[in-house]
Amino acid sequence: MKVLGLIAEYNPFHLGHKYHLEKSKQITNSNYSIVVMSGSFVQRGEPSFIDKWTKAKMAIDNGIDLVIELPFMFSVQSAELFALGSIKLLHSLNIVDYIAFGNELGSLDDLKKVAKILIEEPPYFKQQLQEYLNKGHSFPMARSNALKDFSNQYKDQMKTSKDIQNILKMSNNILAIEYLKALISLNSNIEPIAIKRIGSLYGDEDLSNTIASATGIRNSILNNGINSIKEYVPTETFRHLVNYIDKYEQFNTLDNYRQIIHYLLQIDDKKYLTDIMDIEPGLENRIVAKSTKYKDIDYLVQSITTKRYPKTRIQRILVHLMANLKKSLFNELSTHYPSYIRVLGMNRNGFKLVNKIKENCNLPIITKFADYKQYNNIHLHKIISLDKISTDLYFTGLNNTKPFIDMDYYTTPYIVKK
Repeated sequence: MKVLGLIAEYNPFHLGHKYHLEKSKQITNSNYSIVVMSGSFVQRGEPSFIDKWTKAKMAIDNGIDLVIELPFMFSVQSAELFALGSIKLLHSLNIVDYIAFGNELGSLDDLKKVAKILIEEPPYFKQQLQEYLNKGHSFPMARSNALKDFSNQYKDQMKTSKDIQNILKMSNNILAIEYLKALISLNSNIEPIAIKRIGSLYGDEDLSNTIASATGIRNSILNNGINSIKEYVPTETFRHLVNYIDKYEQFNTLDNYRQIIHYLLQIDDKKYLTDIMDIEPGLENRIVAKSTKYKDIDYLVQSITTKRYPKTRIQRILVHLMANLKKSLFNELSTHYPSYIRVLGMNRNGFKLVNKIKENCNLPIITKFADYKQYNNIHLHKIISLDKISTDLYFTGLNNTKPFIDMDYYTTPYIVKK
């Protein structure tokens, strides 16, 4: 049994994801696949375009064997924390042989060198990083500049085939570096594999390429209707998108939460906001001040965004605010993570994987949501309660004629037995 691990959002599952899965299985000669997938909200600080069970259905019907939910407390975080939470979960299963992730380079040599420096943090690098932060740069930009300076100063230690800053401009490269850092820090035996990204770049907004980005697909659905993306997704994905919109009537976006966000920003004391995850001292003043001027969430986010505080970070803060995810709570729970394995979908091979996990891992495997109550573990309860909050919040954002409440209790994993 060779097991391939993947980390994804599948928002939605498209032809690029299909290529990545098939290429990864071919290169690693794996006959089983597990994906750790974000649930109701995604890394860039937005609600998932479709609900997590629809995403799980897409994944299983397109060839994934087992879908495990990445808990909310890690799914809406910086690239570093998102990667750490995902890798920790895969590592804890004790059955994964490979992890394959896409990047713009198609190799890991340069990324491993960068990851090594970021873990070791040599004095010159730390000095330059702090200087750029003091100048008001965002952390990713400050880190990129500091790495560039370090590579120029210590060419023998940091010789890469491509310019450091060009490497770090690409979102998939950044995530790949964070995955490598997490693997190293955990001393994991999981072997990383790089798959070169093909087609559109991450975040491309148009559909000029057959393998389009998820961003382009979502934008086209919102602007031109669901039929506009039929040739850019697998047949199984399109079928589940149609079923989703028939059932829920609306795809989800952050602007659907404008009333909730503005209400919370008006009633909460600024001192309360300072403990919300990802907020630095002083940023709460800017957020509250701008919220009195802009109702539209896109305009609000853009008005708060600065060189130091990128758009995605502001969006994540707004999601954390709605879910009441505080720094103190995150710090408490992260030392007890992972506490469980939440199954969202599986096929026949997935059943075999679950049995193998039971043999090699002591973590509770939760298929029926209510079963978490039988475990006398306060940290498990707190982490999974955040998942429930995020699910309830997800469906609150949909302007349905029918309310959807407690969906974690009422929705079972997607199981294909053939």
